[in-house]
Amino acid sequence: MKLSKKKMVLISFMLFSLFFGAGNLIFPPFLGQNAEKNAPQAMCGFLITAVILPVLGVIVVADYNGLDSLAAKAGKQFALIFTVLIYLSIGPGLGIPRAASVPFEMAVAPYLSKSMNPTICMVLYSSVFFLLALWLCMNPGKLVDRIGHFLTPSLLVLLVFLFISFLLKGASNIAYPQIEYHSMPILKGFVEGYQTMDTIAALNFGLVISLTLQSFGLKKESDIRKHTILAGILAGSILSLIYLMLSYMGMCSSGVYEIAENGAITLRSIVYQLYGEGGAILLALIFTLACLTTCVGLIHSIATFFHKLFSKISYQQWVIGITFVSFLICNLGLNAILAISIPILNAVYPIAIILIILGLLDCILKSSTLEWKMCVYFTMVLSTVYAIEQLGVNIPLFHFVPLYTLGFGWIFSAVLGFLLGKFIKIIFHFRTDF
Repeated sequence: MKLSKKKMVLISFMLFSLFFGAGNLIFPPFLGQNAEKNAPQAMCGFLITAVILPVLGVIVVADYNGLDSLAAKAGKQFALIFTVLIYLSIGPGLGIPRAASVPFEMAVAPYLSKSMNPTICMVLYSSVFFLLALWLCMNPGKLVDRIGHFLTPSLLVLLVFLFISFLLKGASNIAYPQIEYHSMPILKGFVEGYQTMDTIAALNFGLVISLTLQSFGLKKESDIRKHTILAGILAGSILSLIYLMLSYMGMCSSGVYEIAENGAITLRSIVYQLYGEGGAILLALIFTLACLTTCVGLIHSIATFFHKLFSKISYQQWVIGITFVSFLICNLGLNAILAISIPILNAVYPIAIILIILGLLDCILKSSTLEWKMCVYFTMVLSTVYAIEQLGVNIPLFHFVPLYTLGFGWIFSAVLGFLLGKFIKIIFHFRTDF
């Protein structure tokens, strides 16, 4: 069975919207402004973790029919703990509150008058934001139409309009790269791609796309895989184009404005230069649409997972609970949320990458549970230790590991763990033969 081009476009738009949220808006222009003339190299690394790996993640999870099934290859206990941790971190614990608070603090709060209380305004804004997300999620069967027909096209039109305006009348002056982008900008861009959280999110969205395709009448695994790949390629292509547009604007603005604290300030400066105070409306619409679609996708996928895990609580009840908790955490403020995001992502992201790679290569490697466990656990140790060190705790025990100081020691540990698992399996089989 083959879906029509219209349905494939709608599903691809939906997948793009699920990915494209707060981090996707603010990190590419920030990278462009800081990498400056080295932005093309940095973007190559960024696109690996922000586009290629997420698309592969969607395909792998769709193949395994869920993150829990994929992670179970490394053990059932690990699968349960890791899956719950992932859903909580990208859901009500971090991802959803961040996506909801970014549009307010970066596109609304700066334009409030001094007489207005920002805390009250944040509560009012987030109330409307989450009520709208709640309404969209309560009927999952209509998500594709609501996102694909209206929300995504509206967002893309606004982003393309902004980029064309910048090309026509934007100030441009490319400066010398910041020190962290002087050497190996590709590796720096690779790590910056973590901040989008898309590779982690892909571990959840893969099942959403698979279920959506099944609702359109696809039953054969081969058909679902083929259409998942097509949707991933199209969504990934759109993501790449948007990232290149945003990073280009940041790069061209590197010598125009002072280096900002984050990409939202960079984007706000560009919009202000193009449209003045009236640009606040355009910026608020872009941020709100981008973050709303991501929140909807996260709430839907997490509610689906926990309903599957605890079926006595209905999907709608999970949606209400996740939305309410996210609303409460959102109002703690963006700075508090971002303060814990980097170490969590440094710890979790490498594990997600390894699971995707093992899932993709499993048909070739024919790996046993032992090899999966050794590879994943070795990765987990190195990534967790590195994340702890990023909080200021010095742990010199693993500093000898190749690439550790650059944040890539987990690559060595993953390979070592896999080979060690393979060696133990060979020895075990050898002994049992006698």
